[in-house]
Amino acid sequence: MAIIVNLDVVMARRKMTLVELSEKVGITLANLSILKTGKAKAIRFSTLDAICRALDCQPADILEYTP
Repeated sequence: MAIIVNLDVVMARRKMTLVELSEKVGITLANLSILKTGKAKAIRFSTLDAICRALDCQPADILEYTP
């Protein structure tokens, strides 16, 4: 099972930096970087909600499942 995080792709489409997203979402750059690189083991729904709100996207735009 592999979950791929496409956060960097969505951020590039929205022309948003990691610093800008961090400020809008209210989480640290370190935690956002861990998520962006796909090293996160979990994500809270409230964090995913805030990221989707800031990037004006759906969770499926950020997370992708590949068998």
